[in-house]
Amino acid sequence: MWPRSARRAASSATRSSKSATTERRPQEDRVLLQRTETVLAGLWAGLLLGIAAIAAPSAFAALDGAREQAGQVVRLIFAAEARASLVFAIVLFVIERRLAEQRAQSGQGSRISAELLLPLGALFCVVLGYFALQPLMEEARTGAGKYSFGALHATSTVFYGIKTLLVLVLAWRASGKR
Repeated sequence: MWPRSARRAASSATRSSKSATTERRPQEDRVLLQRTETVLAGLWAGLLLGIAAIAAPSAFAALDGAREQAGQVVRLIFAAEARASLVFAIVLFVIERRLAEQRAQSGQGSRISAELLLPLGALFCVVLGYFALQPLMEEARTGAGKYSFGALHATSTVFYGIKTLLVLVLAWRASGKR
């Protein structure tokens, strides 16, 4: 058995070690969250740019005489992109929500920030630009729709462009955090 003074010293060392660990923990969490946010935003931006600049045009170029088949390939690509974008938007929103909460608790900012609104704006563009317009585009393609396919396609393209810009801004801002 240790002498009483040695037990007290060991107990106080354990307590001070625990407090140092709990003080470092929020800082380490913040750094990990910021790095994760930067990587995810960059991956998402790369996905969106890769589809818009490479995948969709390549499908139409490769299937030059078969426009309908190229359209089917591109529809599958955009369906996968929309599901991935939902996941990216939700995860990035949750990460930024935690970061905003930490900033607000330390008195360094508000619970609402541009970084919080950017994934929400992109999520809005995904939901409206794909999940709301895609069924209407299918109807228009068969001739049963109320709106023209060209108008719906143009609207969908605008939402995709806005989403891409929002994600690029998010990636840019996230990469500048320290």
